[in-house]
Amino acid sequence: MSFASSHHALSTASHLGQLLKTTRKRHKITQAVVAGYVGISQNRLSHLENHPEEISVKQLLSWCAALELELKLGERETSAASSSAEW
Repeated sequence: MSFASSHHALSTASHLGQLLKTTRKRHKITQAVVAGYVGISQNRLSHLENHPEEISVKQLLSWCAALELELKLGERETSAASSSAEW
């Protein structure tokens, strides 16, 4: 599978769940197929799509591999109006 490149900045667990579900559906991959990659049942995968705060790092990395997503971490870009005091 080869898909167009796009980047998403995630700030909440619910954004993660929405991204994983939307990407899976867009590429017409079933929950059962992704669950096989992740090593969990289809029922558990369905639960995790709706409760992404429960996804382990290991599961997330496997899930990303199944959907051909790349997980990147980096410092947030700040605007000129932002100050370090906000952190």
